[in-house]
Amino acid sequence: MDNKNGGQSSSASGANAWEQAAAKNAKRKRKVASKLLSSAQKQQRTLAHIARQKVLDAYKQQNQVQQQPTSQASTAISRANANDWRKYHSAWQNYYQKYYGEYYGRAAKEYIAKERLKYERDLADRELKGESERQAVVSAAAKVEEAEDKAAKTAAEEFKAKIQKKVSHRAKKMRKSRHFIPIAIGLSVLVLGLLFQYNQVIIANAVAYMSPGGSEVNDITAIDPTVSANVHESPTLMIPKLNVEVPVVFGSKNDVNSMSAAMSNGVAHFAVPGAQARPGEIGNFVVSGHSAGNIYQQSDYKFIFSGLTRMGGGDLIYMDYNSQRYTYRVTGTKTVDPSDVGALRSIASDNAGKPMITLITCTPLGTSKYRLLVFGEQIHPSYEGASEVETPVEEIEESSGEMPKNDDSPLEQFWKWLTGQS
Repeated sequence: MDNKNGGQSSSASGANAWEQAAAKNAKRKRKVASKLLSSAQKQQRTLAHIARQKVLDAYKQQNQVQQQPTSQASTAISRANANDWRKYHSAWQNYYQKYYGEYYGRAAKEYIAKERLKYERDLADRELKGESERQAVVSAAAKVEEAEDKAAKTAAEEFKAKIQKKVSHRAKKMRKSRHFIPIAIGLSVLVLGLLFQYNQVIIANAVAYMSPGGSEVNDITAIDPTVSANVHESPTLMIPKLNVEVPVVFGSKNDVNSMSAAMSNGVAHFAVPGAQARPGEIGNFVVSGHSAGNIYQQSDYKFIFSGLTRMGGGDLIYMDYNSQRYTYRVTGTKTVDPSDVGALRSIASDNAGKPMITLITCTPLGTSKYRLLVFGEQIHPSYEGASEVETPVEEIEESSGEMPKNDDSPLEQFWKWLTGQS
């Protein structure tokens, strides 16, 4: 028994000595290793040491139970197994919870930090890339705008140079031909003067083939001499062939100025001794009208007789006078000098016993060189029993003068003004 106890004591003391030596060795190694470890690794080593220490304490308690008597050992072992192994398991759980929980938590934090840093770097790279792209777009737009501005400036400079070149070229041509300018101006003034002087000729020849009267003759035909509807209350002359319908002015003096004033209001009765009859009377009823006038004159009748050159034998002339319509048929025409007033008396004497009409106007058109006489015989109504105008022979012999004429041309008017004739 004593030997047995002695053996157990020696074995226990030997175990304790080994444990102490192992503990010192481990402590020394930890001190050396702790100098080489980081703070996190040192904390991990401390936790592992605590856990191992708890395991060793549990192992030591188990050996003490084994050294008790058998009956008591079995009971103690069963109790130790129930309590100590629970502590052993709990110690390892605490170790894993503290060590691995902290380890994986730290690893997770580091992972999250790394991912966040990576994300921030990627975001910064994208922003930098977007900024560079935006700057590239802005730079490209600036270059395009600069190119457009340059092209516009170039086009403007080219256009300016082209205009300057044309102006310079024309200026040179004008300098070379400026000695022709007075000639051109003189010719222009001459042409305008001729047009102004002879405007009556040009316009009269055009109007002669249109409608000199400017109105429509109603209820009158060129072939029916008996038309008597819608007779004018005031004296009116109508020529269907020329579309003329014009008032007749009676009572004017025979001088040129008086007749011109009367003809500005229509046509005028030109009564001279031996040819002073009125419509319906035996003798020569003479009516004078303009064939041409200046463009600046305000009269509506300055071209009223411009178409008389178209009249011929058989054409009809109508005259409304004192609410009666008289119809004449043209029997002839003649051209005479302006002073040949006797030709009017000759028409009356050649057609003695008949009511005659004679229309006077200037010819050639636009001038006053000659007078055109268009005369005809009354054919409706019947003139049986018509009265005849008696003119003393003395008055016929003493009468003289000149037939009415167109208004003077601009040059003639200027000459009369210059010489004091007007």
